[in-house]
Amino acid sequence: MADKLDMGEIASFNKTKLKKTEKQKNTLPTKETTGQEKRNEIS
Repeated sequence: MADKLDMGEIASFNKTKLKKTEKQKNTLPTKETTGQEKRNEIS
């Protein structure tokens, strides 16, 4: 069955082949930013 895990593949997994990525911090908009957007929608 294809749904079962092959433990041999997991045991032989090579983490060094993974690509490096950079973390990105997603910040929430400020009250001022959301207020400006709301005012722009009304106009």
